[in-house]
Amino acid sequence: MQSDFDRLDPELRIARQFAIASAAFGVISLCAGIVPACGGITSILGIILGLISLKTEKNKTAIAGIGISILGILITFVYVIVQLYFK
Repeated sequence: MQSDFDRLDPELRIARQFAIASAAFGVISLCAGIVPACGGITSILGIILGLISLKTEKNKTAIAGIGISILGILITFVYVIVQLYFK
């Protein structure tokens, strides 16, 4: 990994930024899962940004972001099912 982020190819730099954003949206989706609209939207954004990042560069951060976002979607679905069942 290069120490100077500005010297990277612009396409590679954007892919790494999308990977970081994917991981951030994944973490936010874990917390926002109790509000189904917020949890679902942030999870979907995390997955989309992670997939866009993976097209350019195979990055562990993007893979982690996708995994965390999928977990956020699962938490959102479980929360919705529990709310509908006990309502």
